Parts: sequence; structure tokens; C-alpha cells
Amino acid sequence: MVTSFSALCVAACLAVAPASAFEIFGLKLFEDQSEEDAAAVIADPQPYTVVVTVNATGAVESAVRNASALVADQNEPASGAAGLLAKARGDYRRIVAALYNEGYYGGTASIRVGGVEAANLAPDVNLPDPVDVAIVVDPGPQFRFNSVNIVNQALPTSDPYDYVEPPVHAGFGAGEIAKSSVILRAEQLALEAWRQQGYAKAVIVTRDVVADHATTTVDVTITVNPGPKAAFGAVTVSGTETLDPEFVRRQTGLTEGEEYDPDELALAQKRLDRLEVFRAARLEAGDAVGADGLLPYNLIVQELPGRRFGVGATYSTIDGLGVEAFHLWRNLFGQAERLRLDARVASIAYPIDTAEFDYFFGGTFTKPGIFTPDTDLVAAVSAERTIYPTFTETSASGRVGLTHILSDQITIEGGAQFELSRFDDDFGTRDFKTVGLYAGATLDFRDDSVDPTEGWYGQVNLEPFYELNYGNAGAKLTVEGRTYFGFGEDDPFVLAGRLKAGALLGPDLSEIPPDKLFFAGGGGSVRGYGFKSIGVDDGSGIITGGRYLLEASLEARVKVTQDIGVVGFVDGGYVAADVFPALTDLRVGAGVGVRYYTGLGPIRADFAIPLNKRPGDPDYALYVGIGQSF
Repeated sequence: MVTSFSALCVAACLAVAPASAFEIFGLKLFEDQSEEDAAAVIADPQPYTVVVTVNATGAVESAVRNASALVADQNEPASGAAGLLAKARGDYRRIVAALYNEGYYGGTASIRVGGVEAANLAPDVNLPDPVDVAIVVDPGPQFRFNSVNIVNQALPTSDPYDYVEPPVHAGFGAGEIAKSSVILRAEQLALEAWRQQGYAKAVIVTRDVVADHATTTVDVTITVNPGPKAAFGAVTVSGTETLDPEFVRRQTGLTEGEEYDPDELALAQKRLDRLEVFRAARLEAGDAVGADGLLPYNLIVQELPGRRFGVGATYSTIDGLGVEAFHLWRNLFGQAERLRLDARVASIAYPIDTAEFDYFFGGTFTKPGIFTPDTDLVAAVSAERTIYPTFTETSASGRVGLTHILSDQITIEGGAQFELSRFDDDFGTRDFKTVGLYAGATLDFRDDSVDPTEGWYGQVNLEPFYELNYGNAGAKLTVEGRTYFGFGEDDPFVLAGRLKAGALLGPDLSEIPPDKLFFAGGGGSVRGYGFKSIGVDDGSGIITGGRYLLEASLEARVKVTQDIGVVGFVDGGYVAADVFPALTDLRVGAGVGVRYYTGLGPIRADFAIPLNKRPGDPDYALYVGIGQSF
């Protein structure tokens, strides 16, 4: 039997269904076949070979092939004849749905298993091993919209935050290709337009779709019932065990009596997710808007365990092996407070010499929602002993401040900090006591923070300080920008660039703590050189940090397969003492890398060489880590 859709006129007046299971002309489009496929447990393997013939090319042929489960699973045997036939019968629906989505409403689909139409075979039929499967599809003519109409369409609004693009901008207009997905999108936009203006219970009440095969046109009428205008009602919280329900409710930021806004609901969900204490958190609206115009909500949550821990490691041929671990306590006092302890041992090399190890231990306490749902109190203390190429640092420090999230892309922070430190370098042993302030802003407009392919990132930090032992004041400013350009379908080629600059105002270099000065070099700076090995030569062979920094990186990333990528890069860095860096101060490293892409982000391995090495610089460097280099 051949599935055919050649009637002169087909009309559908359908009940509303979610976009993921839209039923039209008696067929469910975009239906999740997981239940059907899950039943196909391979107990009696039935191998098969499949050949697809589509009387069209381009997008239509690709759509048919992508829709077919027989094609997708052809390298795996089906679960007996019954499993193969179930997959084939599901393909009738999937292929027709794919044709509708391309605007073809008069097509035919034939699926023959062993030369017989799959719809005519019994589930217990004996099939050859392997069996030939032939899929033949004739899409027929492409249909276009004739008349499109939305009854009770929301009026345009002058509020830019409530603006929703008209359905015509999504292809829902006379003369446009009559894709089923466009009809779904038009419905979504029609509902969203009402909801953005406060009508929380807007629904599609009828959807009339008429396909005229004589004229190859489709008429569509969508009727919307906006319902009453609504404001947010009371939010009740259920599912909390150790958390304070009132704190959880307050953290949503939803205010009783405020006009309903889906954007506020989305923001409330993000605020809850940022607490990092829920396995699941879901806001459910009440069944109806009350007589008082309020729509109540129930927040259903499931808490995560109260603690977690993790370990990690980094390695480079220059800086050696580093191992680290953390322990995190969640919800210390019932309001999602977090305490995280971190420990790290680095510069582990052979032969083992513990005197050359770097040590770090620190703790960070975070209290969310300190003044607003988007403001956190953050306090941190740490102690470390680190051996850099140009100095050794032994220090204890602390800071306390506020972090405020202005939007998904913009975060600001500020507070006070102190540090007690001892430095051993070519100047001898020096002790410093530093107090100061810090302020920063981060703008992150990347499409992905771990593996970005487009967008840009910017960060600026200012740290005014006063050093008590020498009685000096100073200020340190750093600015960094990154940008990304993706090319090709799904961005297999990405060109990434990074630029960082810094300036330090203060007394003589000998009276400034070295960790306030600028150095360059290492995996996050100029690859091919040791970490913080690029500084300023005072003319007598003493290397110190500088007042000025300029770094730049250019990286070309290419995905060879879905899981493997290769990278070529060039890094450059300047550090200067009392004047802005000159071209002669440039240190350049270049190299290649490999990326293995995982669900958690790419695993990175980079090989770099210094292009203008100086005495003491390595011949090459290998860096291994997780995530892109920037």
C-alpha cells in the first residue's frame, strides 16, 4: 500500500496540541517516537539494507532522509521482523510530516520490505537475512499559502520589551511556502503577543487548515482566545526540606499584583537555577485567573544533596603537573548559602622535590539574595606559596564584596580586600601589607561560555590599593576583550581573537608587591613561555614585573569530525616598566592544538614554541586542559 494525499480538498479543524505533537490531516507531526522505539528491544536481530529514492533533490530529499528511522538506524539490526515493520510503519508518518514541513501536501510514500509494502505485512512474517528495504517518495507539487488569518490577534504595542514579531515575518503570509512548521510558529507568536501584554491564559481555540489540491494552495484560519488580563498572584512553595520556603519564594522576584509578564517568569526560573541547590524547580500557574485578576503560582522544588566534591588536574611541560580538589557545602543555614573549600598542589615534576611545589588553600562563602534576588554577598580567604620564574610568593589574603547580575550578559562586582605577603626575588626578601578596593564588570555576549562560536566577551577590573609597610598608594587597571566569528553550517570553522591591556599607577617597582605588577606567559597568556616568565629586564639581568601589559591571541579552530577539532594559534605579549610597551618588547609564541569535544566541553591539548626565545626560555611547551584556551 502507498500512503497517498491526493484528495481534491482536505479540511482540518483540530484541537490544540503542543508544537512537539501537532496533528494535522490525521497525522501527528514531529511526534516523539521514543515509546515506540523503546519497545524495539533487540531480542531477535533482523539486519536490513535500505535504499531511498526521492523524486526531488535538495531540501526535500534531505528532509526525507533525516526523517526516516530506517535510514538513521540502518547500521543496527532491528528487533526481529516485528521491530523492523514497526519502524517502517512509523516512517510513513515521519516522512509525511517531513513533506508537510516543506510544503508538500500531495505526496506519496512507499516503503517496501522484501518487495512487499510494509503496511501489508504481518508482524510475524519471515524475512530474509538481511532484507532489502526500499523507500520511494514522490513529494508532488509544493503548496503555498493563499489566505491566512488570525482571529483576535493582539494589537501592536509601543513597549519594546513586549514586542513580538508579527507572524508574517515568520513566513505566515499569502504566497509563502505553506510549511506546517510555519503554522505552528504563527500560533506561538500569536499567543506570545497576548501573553507579553499580560494575558497569561491566551489559548488557540481553533485551527482551520484547508488544502486545495487543484490550486496547490492552503488556507489557514487560527482563532485565539486571549482570556482575561492577569497579574501575578501569591506564590506558594512545596517540596522544600532544609530550605526556607519564604526565602525561596522571595528569590523568584515575583511581586503579587504586578502585571503578568512571561519575561519575569523566565527571570525567576534563572534566579532559582543560580542558587545551585535544586535538582528541579518548576513554577506552575494556577488553572484560572481569579476574580481579583490574580494568577497564583505553585513553585515545586526538589533539593540537591547538601554537599559535593570534585577533583581536577592540569599539565604543561614547563609548569609541570597540578592537582586540585574542592568540597562544597550547599544551603548552610537554610537560605542557599554556599561554602566552598579549594586546595591545590602544582609544579609537580620529576624528580620529585616537594620544596619546589606550589601550594594553595582557600575558602569562599556566598550568601545569595543579600539585598535583591540578583545580589550575592561573597567573602573569600586564601593562603598560598607559589614559585614563579621570577619570584616566590608566600601570602594570605581575603576579600568581601557584592556581586550583582544586571542581566544574562552583564555582571558587576565590588568590595574590599587585604593581603599579607612575602616575596623572595632579586630584590631580596620583602614584606608587604596591602589594603584596597576592587571593582569589575563582565559583559558576556557569547553563544557559549565553554566553546563559543560567535559573539564577544569583555571584562574590566580596577583595584586601587594602599601598601602599609612602604606607605604607598597605587591602582591597577586591566581590560580584556574576546570575539568569535563562526563560518559554515553549524560553525565548523571559528576564528577567535583576544586582546588584553593593563596599566599600573604607583611608586617605584621595588616598592610594589610583585603580584600587583604585570607578567605574561603561560597557557592563558603567551603559550610557549613559562607562566609569568615574561617581565622587564632592568639591564642587570634582574627580571621584574612591569607597569604596562599588552597581550593578543589569534586562534583558528576547525572541526574535522563531530568529536575532533584542530587549532592553529599565535600569541603575543608585551610587558614594560615605565613606558607603554614598544614593538621590540614583543614576545611571540605559536603552535597547533587538538580538541576532543565532549558534553562538558572540549578537552584541549596545545603544542607551542617561542618564536623569539631568550636565555632561559623553553624550546617548546605542551598544555592540556578542559575548555577552549579563551
